[in-house]
Amino acid sequence: MRLIANALLAVTMLVSVAAASYPEEMFFSKRFSTFTIPTPAPGSLPPIVGEARLYRVRKGDTLMDVARLYGLGYNEIVDANPGLDPWVPPAGAVVLLPTEWILPCCTYQGIVVNIPEMRLFYYSPAGAGTTVVRTYPVGLGRDDWQTPSGSFKVIGKTVNPQWNIPESIRQEHIVERDDPRTFIPGGAPDNPLGKYRLELTLPSYRIHGTDIPWGVGMQVSHGCVRLYPEDIEDLFPRVPIGTSGQFIYQTIKIGRRGDGVYVEAHEDIYGKTPAIFREAMSELGQHGVTGVDARRLEDGLDESGGLPFVVTGSGGQTAASTCHDGATDPNHCQPRDG
Repeated sequence: MRLIANALLAVTMLVSVAAASYPEEMFFSKRFSTFTIPTPAPGSLPPIVGEARLYRVRKGDTLMDVARLYGLGYNEIVDANPGLDPWVPPAGAVVLLPTEWILPCCTYQGIVVNIPEMRLFYYSPAGAGTTVVRTYPVGLGRDDWQTPSGSFKVIGKTVNPQWNIPESIRQEHIVERDDPRTFIPGGAPDNPLGKYRLELTLPSYRIHGTDIPWGVGMQVSHGCVRLYPEDIEDLFPRVPIGTSGQFIYQTIKIGRRGDGVYVEAHEDIYGKTPAIFREAMSELGQHGVTGVDARRLEDGLDESGGLPFVVTGSGGQTAASTCHDGATDPNHCQPRDG
């Protein structure tokens, strides 16, 4: 049995709506995952933001549509709901929305992309002692074109970027689909860069949109970071040139809520930390966390589905949701600010 008791500490209501319909403008009008937090003190455990929710499947839903509407990637919604068909989930089935995250350790400025999690966090100051956190799911590089770890700065921003196709990728296109083009103009419907691009000091790597939204939460790119079209449109104007950033690789995150210490685990997509239990114990030890029940930790790593789970203490009260039973507008069940 999955650790639903832990996963649903944050759940307050069940979303239930009448008929599945997802016009593109619905995604562009969704509420984004935005939170205002006290700026974490150096050396403190990262906080937890957001709250998990439940969603009742309607006829015609796919998990990809539901994930996109609630700011999740394919990997997140599938990991949280094993055994549920992502393309044809049965009407009436209850889906766990894992909209709850431990912030990656330990930078709270600029852009942070946690590679195993396939998620971007953007931090901006919000007055004395407070920080605004915005977070978006991303698609990343395939096994043979891995997104690298490393620090960078944003050195350019382009609307409707042209894609000048590297020769190695062009050869792939010729073999796979007999497409010899050397570039795809900005604004073209099949331009994989989408409408917005952030250029980085990391050579050959960019943060941009996509022409295939369902690739968010998958390893589909040649190393660049892809966001949903509406997410990059939201992020793009907020990021000034000169913003610092990091691509990090944290399969295990440790955080605190109330008197509880939590662990959040993600798939080791590039095979860098295969001993996940050992990694978790090491991270807990480095943060000075003692008295961890090894069985509790092992069960959580196996069954938590990417959600934070408590390993010491009882945990704290999760912020209330605006969801209500029988809501006719799925946006009512988006994370609220604060």
